[in-house]
Amino acid sequence: TKLFFPGSASFGMSVFNLGNAIMGSGILGLSYAMANTGIALFVILLVAVAIFSLYSVHLLLKTANEGGSLVYEQLGYKAFGIPGKLAASCSITMQNFGAMASYLYIVKYELPIVIKAFLDSNDNAWYTNGDYLVLLVTVAIILPLSLLKNLGYLGYTSGFSLLCMVFFLIVVIYKKFQIPCPLPENFINITVNVSQPQVNTTDEECCKPKYFVFNSQTVYAVPILTFAFVCHPAILPMYEELKDRSRRKMQNVANVSFLGMFVMYLLAALFGYLTFNEAVEPELLHTYSKVYNFDVVLLIVRFAVLTAVTLTVPVVLFPIRTSVNHLLGASKEFSWPRHICITVALLVCVNILVIFVPTIRDIFGFIGASAAAMLIFILPSAFYIKLVRKESMKSVQKMGATLFLIVGFMVMIGSMALIIADWIHNAGSSDEHADGH
Repeated sequence: TKLFFPGSASFGMSVFNLGNAIMGSGILGLSYAMANTGIALFVILLVAVAIFSLYSVHLLLKTANEGGSLVYEQLGYKAFGIPGKLAASCSITMQNFGAMASYLYIVKYELPIVIKAFLDSNDNAWYTNGDYLVLLVTVAIILPLSLLKNLGYLGYTSGFSLLCMVFFLIVVIYKKFQIPCPLPENFINITVNVSQPQVNTTDEECCKPKYFVFNSQTVYAVPILTFAFVCHPAILPMYEELKDRSRRKMQNVANVSFLGMFVMYLLAALFGYLTFNEAVEPELLHTYSKVYNFDVVLLIVRFAVLTAVTLTVPVVLFPIRTSVNHLLGASKEFSWPRHICITVALLVCVNILVIFVPTIRDIFGFIGASAAAMLIFILPSAFYIKLVRKESMKSVQKMGATLFLIVGFMVMIGSMALIIADWIHNAGSSDEHADGH
């Protein structure tokens, strides 16, 4: 029924909007993924995840046409009743919650650096402590914006954040040619990871990019990539908005968007990795603070990225609040007390998470392995198999979707198991360190 309203968004505008939906904080984690897979393996994985994501878009569009709904949760309901609807809304909520946490994590990492640079001080006062700053930004900026009833103004911020990331990418490429490879001695000492045994590699060894790497952190690569490519809940609303709507046209929008993001991701990962090699941190932008105390270009990038992520948090919070409202079976009329309570509760939860989770890698990894895998692999293929009429589905297509479903479960269970194993291992080793001192 919803399928017949004419849309108004042009092809170019749709490509841009979808690019915004794909591009997020995930780009900051890609160099770290590359450092732990090697260049060749990373490119193979990136290509695979991009193609899988596109196939997933294809399944979603086909299912929407057949199932006659352009709402992700509604498709879940038509396919599997209430459990389907819940699976869809929980996955979307988790994905958005993870995105929100990663944005606030960036505030926690980057804002102290910006403040130190402006005050030209290295003292550890409270206003250079990331945890306090996250709370401050949440209360002063994010909460008031999140309480607005509708998001008119925020449409512009997503375009702004995409431009920020393009600017970030240009700076990463430019800095690669400015920062010398064997970094000054004092730098190496700070970044050598505590968990790895101290190996005295020569400088040349550190500066040679590696093509294949396997270590304890390699398990985070696939989840970081899936986290970086999720945009699937946004596909259907954009399909609805598209002018002269057809499945092929929307698929082309997705193809162009994904290609653009693929190129950006590859360049950002590659140049970030080539700049720091093994010393890359889970959040690329923060790694530069070890080389420069004060660098104007990097300060501008930091400021831009901070503005973008802070303004994006309310956008991501919006759908979570809507689905929480649905889950509470809220009556249709709007009530301020409920609106305020849900908003505050969500922001409190996400702040607790950001203050207590040790690194952004854990957020990328966990959400990438659970919610992102659900949204890219599992739900679209399950909905497709259930909803698309038997006669309009060739056996090859059914097999493709079934294989895709199985791959999804393997990615999800495998990644989750390995990540949790890594957490347990790290917890064990940190306890030993504590006892030793």
